[in-house]
Amino acid sequence: MAGQAQSRSTLSGTVSSAAGVPVEFATVTLHRATDSVAVKSELSDEQGRFQLEAAAGGSYRVSVAQVGFAWYWSPVYALPVAGLAVPAIRLATSQATTLKEVTVTARKPLFEHLADRTVVNVADSPLTAGATTLEVLTRAPGVTLAGDDILALRGRLGLLVVIDGKRVPLTGTELADYLRALPAEQLQSIDLITNPPAQYDAQGGAGVIDIHLKKDQRLGTNGSANASYGRGEYGKFVGGFGLNHRRKRLNLYGNYAYTDRHGFVRVDFNRQFGATALLPAASSVQANEQLSWLRSHSGKVGLDLTLSKRTQLGVSVTALASQTTNTTTNQTQLYNAAGEAADHYSAAVAQDINRPNGSANLNLRHAFADSATAAALTADADYARYHTTRLMALNTYFDAPARPSTLLTGDQRNNLSIGAAKVDFSLPLPHRTRLETGAKVTRVQTDNDAVFWFNGAFSPALSSSFQYRENVNAAYVSLKGAAAQTTWQAGLRAEQTNTQADFTGEASRERHYLNLFPSATVQRTLSTRHALGLAVARRIDRPNYAQLNPLRAYLDATSYSAGNPDLVAQTSYSVELTHTYRQKFISALAYARTDQPIVNVVLPAPDGGRLVVNRNVNLSTLHNYSLTLTAPLELSKWWTLYANGTFYYARYVGYLAGTALDRGQLACTLTANNSFTMPGGWSVDVNGLYESREVYGFEVIRPRGQVSAGLQKSIWKKQGTLRLNAADIFYTTPLRITSTYAGFTETFFTRQDSRVVTAALTYRFGSSKVTAARKRAAGADEELRRAAGQ
Repeated sequence: MAGQAQSRSTLSGTVSSAAGVPVEFATVTLHRATDSVAVKSELSDEQGRFQLEAAAGGSYRVSVAQVGFAWYWSPVYALPVAGLAVPAIRLATSQATTLKEVTVTARKPLFEHLADRTVVNVADSPLTAGATTLEVLTRAPGVTLAGDDILALRGRLGLLVVIDGKRVPLTGTELADYLRALPAEQLQSIDLITNPPAQYDAQGGAGVIDIHLKKDQRLGTNGSANASYGRGEYGKFVGGFGLNHRRKRLNLYGNYAYTDRHGFVRVDFNRQFGATALLPAASSVQANEQLSWLRSHSGKVGLDLTLSKRTQLGVSVTALASQTTNTTTNQTQLYNAAGEAADHYSAAVAQDINRPNGSANLNLRHAFADSATAAALTADADYARYHTTRLMALNTYFDAPARPSTLLTGDQRNNLSIGAAKVDFSLPLPHRTRLETGAKVTRVQTDNDAVFWFNGAFSPALSSSFQYRENVNAAYVSLKGAAAQTTWQAGLRAEQTNTQADFTGEASRERHYLNLFPSATVQRTLSTRHALGLAVARRIDRPNYAQLNPLRAYLDATSYSAGNPDLVAQTSYSVELTHTYRQKFISALAYARTDQPIVNVVLPAPDGGRLVVNRNVNLSTLHNYSLTLTAPLELSKWWTLYANGTFYYARYVGYLAGTALDRGQLACTLTANNSFTMPGGWSVDVNGLYESREVYGFEVIRPRGQVSAGLQKSIWKKQGTLRLNAADIFYTTPLRITSTYAGFTETFFTRQDSRVVTAALTYRFGSSKVTAARKRAAGADEELRRAAGQ
């Protein structure tokens, strides 16, 4: 990705008093020398030591703040690739005896482009108040939401979505509903990674979306509470709290949030059916309105324990339970080949969807020496369980010509469990190189049952069961090193996959295959202003259980969704060249070829009639070319702008339903986030997003975008924060998509309750002194994402 064009290095040192006594918990901040903008902050440890990471080749200053001491500023240092140990810092005693506490008030920008990722700093933005995780994601640079709620990055499908290192085992609409149920108030940040190294699972050809939940870092006993209410056509409420107790060797934490959101989805369909052996040509016009009511409870509890200076143990449990009640009404008018009105009917669909989900993580980290670069061992064990119950009642009323109404009821249940165990080992080698290696085992098991009744009688034709088992055994080795002005990394990952799918009335399907996934990056600093980088990799996207599951889920009276048991994995090769100017202006040129890409399609159902089915299929090839430009600008002391433009050309090649496909489209995604520091302690964010016309397989998506604005202010002696925002101000997010095949065309226009004004209040209590968070890698991150498929 673009950020990998800059290598990372470390600046380290010690902080002590004038008498030479180590100063613990001093706030040490690294600033860019050019403009004093904060790059990284940490707290000194018991021995007064600190270590800060930043882009190599830059010029920096260090500031140190601590209660009872004068503020310290260092001279300017140039940070070499090999790292730098600065002279010992001695703090002078402060003469301001009335000083009670030093508070760092700098606010992180909403978007940051770091060495290996783009970071969306959700926690400090007024735009996130009352929002959902899905809404925050769709405003991120390069992220789009294609038809059927499928996330894409830089125009490419196949993303690894993880939350706190654990993948959400849902896909498409189910994944979108999960992210809608997770309130943005619980988010700390979101990382967008387009070229993950070998340590990451190979799943996710388009990259990784890594979501981090909040974890209070304040010392002592403290907490926070928040509440927000938004209003579009319908109301949206979010409330929650967090508690934390932290000492030097112990941290206990927990949080909870409740969401109550009412909304609508209005969809207009226009379908053109060609003549078949059984039916003449026809067309239909349909208007749908769905009223939804989402209630969700989400929370997390955990414990971090420092067993010794070199060993840390952690355990956490996360849960998200949501209930969605949907009531859909539609009117459908059929026309014959001459365009004359034929059948007319209406329908009402009532659905009650319950999704109680939970996961647990146990992790251990041990360093074999006191040095920050010493050999280290990390172990993780994860278990997650997801359950879905979908109850449906579909009433259809025929009035032209008049005939008896029908009732289709359904009871669908899904149980999914995922277990993963992972071990990673890191070892320093001579000549500024480092070896990293590890192994992971993952097991996925899902059981699905669907029972339908038609007019009160059991329907064996629609009722069935589906079981899916998957085991992935993986191992990797990676070397990285540095020479004069050059850093590099090369890795190889091997993944052996075993799957078994059982569907009522069909023979068991087993697949066993081994894949190798090489990856490499190299970065060269040409001067203090210019750096070049190159990244190459091979990755895979295996179909997940939901994409393979052939059981039906009815959407309305005319359509249903179903999986495709014939799907095979898609594999991709990618290469990316990046240029970095003055450590912040980044351009990235990339090409990726995907074989047998998995795409979502809408086609007439195979059982005839005028039903359509929504499912995934494999095409032949996808070629994706992209150019990404990133510019963080400081236009004045009170105005900063983060501008990002992704320009891409996606060309799909394949054959489906008698239709040869060879189509490409030049498209772009433009993001501009403006942050203003206003008088009176107010801050304002204005975010603009534009997505041009684009192509996804057989679909053509019309342009869309949105403008959102928010403001916030600290109140009650900075213990409270008041936020106000307005999302989709000009109501420009409605989506229009056309799918075209030989003999069938569908255009749909969808609108949601997205223009919302929200007020939010957060109150923090307890200690305000912070400590550095323990960094670790969680164990089931990409596996969970792959099991659910994205």
